[in-house]
Amino acid sequence: MTRLPADILRDPALIAVLDAIEAGGHRALLVGGAVRNALLACPVEDIDIATDARPDDVMRLVRAAGLKAVPTGIDHGTITVVSDTRGFEVTTFRHDLETDGRHAVVAFSDDLAEDARRRDFTINALYAGRDGKVVDPVGGLPDLAARRLRFVGQAQARIREDYLRILRFFRFLAWYGRDANPEAVAACSALKDGLARIARERIGAEMKKLLAASDPAPAMALMAETGVLARILPAATVDDLPALIAAEGPRPPSWRRRLACLADRNSADLLRLSRDEARAQQVLRGALDAGWSLNEAGYRLGFEAATDCALIRAARGQELPQDWETRLAEAASARFPISADDLMPRLRGPALGRGMRAAEAAWIATDFVMPAPALIDIALLAGERS
Repeated sequence: MTRLPADILRDPALIAVLDAIEAGGHRALLVGGAVRNALLACPVEDIDIATDARPDDVMRLVRAAGLKAVPTGIDHGTITVVSDTRGFEVTTFRHDLETDGRHAVVAFSDDLAEDARRRDFTINALYAGRDGKVVDPVGGLPDLAARRLRFVGQAQARIREDYLRILRFFRFLAWYGRDANPEAVAACSALKDGLARIARERIGAEMKKLLAASDPAPAMALMAETGVLARILPAATVDDLPALIAAEGPRPPSWRRRLACLADRNSADLLRLSRDEARAQQVLRGALDAGWSLNEAGYRLGFEAATDCALIRAARGQELPQDWETRLAEAASARFPISADDLMPRLRGPALGRGMRAAEAAWIATDFVMPAPALIDIALLAGERS
């Protein structure tokens, strides 16, 4: 009998939620990611609970126990229960009545196995009671042990219920899988055009999560092979991604850096990135195209973005000096020693801008050591030149 690690079940906030629901004679079990991650010894961030109690009963029982109940998805059976300032999503067992490729009309159920059969992947259809015993209605435990990603039931049927599951497949493969079920891969390829029904914001959210995995390169390569990547980012290429991940070493994963490495200039629009995210992508790709030196990248981009730029260049075959990080840090902290006031009134308008740019370029080229008087002379000469 497989059991969860005991520590997750000692959480007082979780115990309070389970106690409240079970006080009404109902079942309450941990489900999905919390069970999966606990068994893999991965961090457990959010804990979801499945129950045979109907949503109105859940609300009544938890409020009677002094907890807050928020009907965040009551039509689909989900109540967010706030215990000790933390939210726990409590969802009634259910099965699908209708699906349209993104949303479902559900009916509530008393059958845990029926609830499991509507879930996406077998490793996400694991349940555990407060005693820690894992309930596995669809064969998720062997798949989890093998790090095998497999849809519950027939892969094409699961995808047609929600085409976003295609991207979730590659995301979970990147995070938890080593073995991609052939039927699942074939289904993702065959039904990839269904992604046109999914909002770009949702696609963008999945891609950011996928690229934030420790090593998304194998999953991304499979996305490219199946044509799924071209369906959402037509100009993207994954050729440099393995080298980038190797160059990153122990640094924390960055979806921003990895997305820029895919070299799709339309990614910000296609993935509906936020304004700040889109601008960061534009600036980083502009720096890569401009071929800035380490000094210029560090000075103009700041240390973090310049590091991204350097690592992508390394992935594309450019050799970096051993002290490249030190040089970037020094460049990022450098402060240009002259201002426009130093050049006026002799220079104004376009001439002033031309002079400042020339002086700045000279200062960067000399490793930020050229003194202010020499920079002023360069600026004046450049600005006064017709």
